[in-house]
Amino acid sequence: MSYQVLARKWRPKSFATLVGQEHVVRALTHALDQNRLHHAYLFTGTRGVGKTTLARIMAKALNCEAGVSSTPCGVCGACTEIDGGRFIDYIELDAASNRGVDDMTQLLERATYAPTSGRYKVYVIDEVHQLSGHAFNAMLKTLEEPPEHVKFILATTDPQKIPVTVLSRCLQFNLKQMPLTHIVDHLSRVLEAEGVAFEPAALRHLAKGAAGSMRDALSLLDQAIAHGAGEVEDEGVRAMLGTVGDEHLFALLDGLVAQDVQAMLEVAKLMDARSLSFDGGLQELATLFHRIALAQFAPEALLDDAERSRLMPYAQALDAEYLQLAYQIAIHGRDELSLAPDDYAGFVMTLLRLHAFGPERAGAIIPAPRSAAAAPLRQPAPLAAAAASVPRPGAVPPAPTSASAAKPSAAACTSDADWHVLAGGLPGMARQLAQNCELVERAENLVRLRLTPAHKHLQVHQEKLRAALRELWGGSLGVDITVAEPAGETPAARRQNSERERQEKAIAAIEQDPFVRDVVDLFDASIDQSTIKPV
Repeated sequence: MSYQVLARKWRPKSFATLVGQEHVVRALTHALDQNRLHHAYLFTGTRGVGKTTLARIMAKALNCEAGVSSTPCGVCGACTEIDGGRFIDYIELDAASNRGVDDMTQLLERATYAPTSGRYKVYVIDEVHQLSGHAFNAMLKTLEEPPEHVKFILATTDPQKIPVTVLSRCLQFNLKQMPLTHIVDHLSRVLEAEGVAFEPAALRHLAKGAAGSMRDALSLLDQAIAHGAGEVEDEGVRAMLGTVGDEHLFALLDGLVAQDVQAMLEVAKLMDARSLSFDGGLQELATLFHRIALAQFAPEALLDDAERSRLMPYAQALDAEYLQLAYQIAIHGRDELSLAPDDYAGFVMTLLRLHAFGPERAGAIIPAPRSAAAAPLRQPAPLAAAAASVPRPGAVPPAPTSASAAKPSAAACTSDADWHVLAGGLPGMARQLAQNCELVERAENLVRLRLTPAHKHLQVHQEKLRAALRELWGGSLGVDITVAEPAGETPAARRQNSERERQEKAIAAIEQDPFVRDVVDLFDASIDQSTIKPV
């Protein structure tokens, strides 16, 4: 017996074995069991998600010799003939090659005759959006009021091209792309039933390559089995697909966090030597930045415990603002690959861009010296200034000089001025949190703050703020944050008020300028205030 490809061999033959379309299955099973049958159905969705498979199952449910139900027997003559494509009252039409009005006229003329052996004549028109306008018009009347024994099932990957007059005559069901986990689980069951050895990591690569299509996933699985000589191994699948492995991606991340550009370039060279896809590499890198951002703000969204534990160190090391920038750099770098001299050069330039705007420069990672004798690490200028003006608790502050007398004393950080200076110099999310807090009390080993309710989501970064303040003051400093409306101005509110005042002054200066007023009067013009920026 000749070999049957997995996509055909494992095509679902009942609603119970259909994967990933529960919302459609629920509606159709209820309609069949309650005998509330419509005369025309429209299945939409991308390739390989089960449109024609659902049509065949529906045809069996309608013509099964055991009666109309959502559980056709699968063994009677009608069921086996429909599965084999031999049932005379089940007609599949490819609209791509039968798109004319004459083809549609012939189909509708035959539809008037009673079924030969079944209960219903079932017409399945695949890729129905490719019918001509005249063909659509020819079928409208029959589609609205077909004979009792006729059921139409239309399928398309592009419902936008179907006239609204046709859509209004059909029950429409949108089939979703297959989730990654559903594809992996189904491939696992197939391989276990086929007796093929496999590595679970390899199936994830196949599922990603299928891009939501179960048929594509099974076709890739066939190819992977042949490539691996009867086995499905992670390394072999990655070589077959040209995908970038996790070890390359995390090596890039490690180099990025450590600001080690040479290590990042070594990964690029290794990918080039193995002929891995740089486009796929940037796609996977952007996906990884997305997952790390999820780990920062919504770790419960990562259902895989192993993935969560691996990503959390990067979520803590990389600043949230930089992650957003890195994501943009990765997706734009992918778009620009076609404009680069070659893919390798475009990929390397994207890595250099990630390094140039790296986390240290964004203020996210500022490691403390390991010892007093260690060389001081470079800090952002605002933080260095704040650190210089805030002595450690217990230290004797120097006598003020004429140059420094005007500066607020931050030894105890008891005034708003002290806190505003300090908050503006902290790194990353610690700065964001501090600038939206009002200083309530600064004790020797405790800082009490009041956080505005509108920014209570920033409270998750309390540990980062405590670490940044410890770096300045040392000791076992604690931070206590209460969410409440501030009694005074927070640093962020003061900055916004200052910027608004500067903007208003700039607008007033432009509007009162004699030359501008003359131009407005002469040409009956108006001033676009959104284009005015203070200098």
